[in-house]
Amino acid sequence: MPTWRDRVRRIADSGYSTLLMPDVPRWQPAPAPALAVAATLTDLRVGSWVYASPLRPAWSTAWEAHSLSVLTEGRFELGIGTGRPGIEDELRELGLPVVPPRERLAQVRQTVTALRDLDGPDLHTPVVMAVRGPKAQALAADLADTVAFALMPGDDRAEITRVVRDFRSRAIRDVELAQHVAVVGDSVAPFMASPDTDPAALRAADSLAVLPDDPVAAAEEIRRRREETGFSYFVFGADFAETLAPVVAELAGH
Repeated sequence: MPTWRDRVRRIADSGYSTLLMPDVPRWQPAPAPALAVAATLTDLRVGSWVYASPLRPAWSTAWEAHSLSVLTEGRFELGIGTGRPGIEDELRELGLPVVPPRERLAQVRQTVTALRDLDGPDLHTPVVMAVRGPKAQALAADLADTVAFALMPGDDRAEITRVVRDFRSRAIRDVELAQHVAVVGDSVAPFMASPDTDPAALRAADSLAVLPDDPVAAAEEIRRRREETGFSYFVFGADFAETLAPVVAELAGH
């Protein structure tokens, strides 16, 4: 896929630190081989955003993650969660068992535990967890290096700020906070939000899922989120890479 390889190189040249691949069967190449190729093309870090725990056995995900970490010389990070809304329908279509949320969380724990065993004392593959409810937050506080809070359409800035501050007050470790930005201006990133997402409604709700498309305003908003909420890891759709490249350069001090 020459076009995809060219896009990877452009993303790296624009100053981004990490390339992430979604775990959406049949929508794009599988994450592991795609990320392995990307890591040979550039010096980017690479990661999954995020593996859905019920789609494969825990040991298989752990082995894959450890292998990528070794092959990329420590540039891989494992993003993992219990699956997007509607994952039950996807599991039925694939002929996989539909398990309740508590079992999916147990699968996440099993995956990270197996990964730590494979890594041993000389390697630490970073783990990013996507969370929403209190049980997922508690597991992330115990296991994850980075935590991303799943945003719902009705979540406003005040609500997410409250959730994040509550999480940080209970966490016993220093955990990085990530923020998933699905909308820039009036454009919605594929894979990252429902196609019927209404950018105007998100702006009216003061949602953190949206950024302005003006680079100066976007940079200012990211600084605000860093200062007010503590987010330091921002994830954007690849279609926004060129639009937000000036923002990345300004925030990096280039």
